[in-house]
Amino acid sequence: MTLPSYIPMVNKETREMERSAEAPRQKTFLLAVPEERALTWLAARLPARVLPDHLTALGVLAALGIAAAYLLSNDHPAMLWAASALLVVHWLGDSLDGTLARFRRTERPTYGYYLDHLVDAFATAAICIGLGLSPHMLLATGLAIAVAYLLLSINTYLETSAFGRFDLGYGRVGPTEMRLVLVALNTTLALGAGLGARIAGVDLTILDGVGLVAAAVLVLALLGRAAKNLRVLAEREPAGTVRPAA
Repeated sequence: MTLPSYIPMVNKETREMERSAEAPRQKTFLLAVPEERALTWLAARLPARVLPDHLTALGVLAALGIAAAYLLSNDHPAMLWAASALLVVHWLGDSLDGTLARFRRTERPTYGYYLDHLVDAFATAAICIGLGLSPHMLLATGLAIAVAYLLLSINTYLETSAFGRFDLGYGRVGPTEMRLVLVALNTTLALGAGLGARIAGVDLTILDGVGLVAAAVLVLALLGRAAKNLRVLAEREPAGTVRPAA
């Protein structure tokens, strides 16, 4: 019996995903160390009936709730408090699922790698769109943040495949730090602070300013990292090198 021609390709892609899922993770964020300690402490105290997938689902529901809270803040500014509370819930679900699996030694590397990053992309898009549909941020700003974040995520996955490492860091500010910034800005806006300006005929808020700066910094970080990666890969695989036929 002859196997279909696509089988070797599928096997190769499966091996690459497995290697990516098992690559060592490097975190350089400001709060990485205390956050890991807090998550381990929480994981040790969760009841056995709580599974990592439950926490993943909690994170997804929280992301949808955050988006809804920002949307509802058009008519009810107090919903900013709800958005902040749900950001804490989202942190719990998004960050604790993997820690719980590692603590219990029940990791499913490939399954977790695929699910975690699929959920991250969905949650980021949902929150950014929710922000963009609120009165506190332009939709264009929200979409710019989402696109910049997803580009960095794609680059991280490519690095994992090319270099065998999963490096989450693009500087010292990561998802947890950004959640804290959002909570602080939500609080400021909920208390009625008028932090806005009109530039070139467009009304911008403090969230627009922070969001646009963040998107620009992310893109610059991506360009710098991509240039470095390409230099390393070019040294490994010089142009014009003739390789023997397989």
